[in-house]
Amino acid sequence: MSRPVRRWALGAFAMIALGACAALAAWWWFREYAPDRARFPIRGIDVSHHQGAIDWRRVARDDVAFVYMKATEGGDHRDRAFARNWRDARAAGLAVGAYHFFTFCRPGADQAKNFLAVVPVEADALPPGVDLEFGGNCGKTPDAATMRAELDAFLAPVERAYGKAAVLYVTPEFLAAYAEALPPRALWRRSILREPDGAASWRLWQYHNRGRVAGIVGPVDLNVLAPETALDRLGDAP
Repeated sequence: MSRPVRRWALGAFAMIALGACAALAAWWWFREYAPDRARFPIRGIDVSHHQGAIDWRRVARDDVAFVYMKATEGGDHRDRAFARNWRDARAAGLAVGAYHFFTFCRPGADQAKNFLAVVPVEADALPPGVDLEFGGNCGKTPDAATMRAELDAFLAPVERAYGKAAVLYVTPEFLAAYAEALPPRALWRRSILREPDGAASWRLWQYHNRGRVAGIVGPVDLNVLAPETALDRLGDAP
């Protein structure tokens, strides 16, 4: 191998090695990212059957104070892990809440009946959560007035039954489309690796979608409470 070729090969190898190190550092930063603990001291997770069997006592020992777990979706789907997760997470001492994935293709009243049939009425539970997003939803995209009417039809019986205002989980895309049509409820913002704007308007921040927590095999969503927010005030409207 001639010297120019050798120098080119060594330079190329160095560039590849440098790129690999940069990629590894970026992946490590992404995986370990967490908001400032001094500002966001209360951490939680949200789960569904996709997390499989969970060791909730290990979860509770890993700096996790609360959990939202999927209960229902649409008018008839029920998460097969909900009852077990609800029972075992409560037994481990975690604050628990249930959420419903809201679909645009079923009436809100039907979806409320599904949620009410699954989630226990327990005074110390977190407020009901409503997952509002386009990802995984049906192909219908209603206008703002129709979306609001069906969401109200869901919220009225649910909030009456549990005695608490719901928390609305919103993705950036959903918020951009329907921000003006949303009812005045506390928001649970999805904003991966970046603090949401408008701090006065949200109570929960889902900051990671590939986090790691003891007791759960594989990735899990990570959340924090907004500064100066207590779990027992989570449902307070902004």
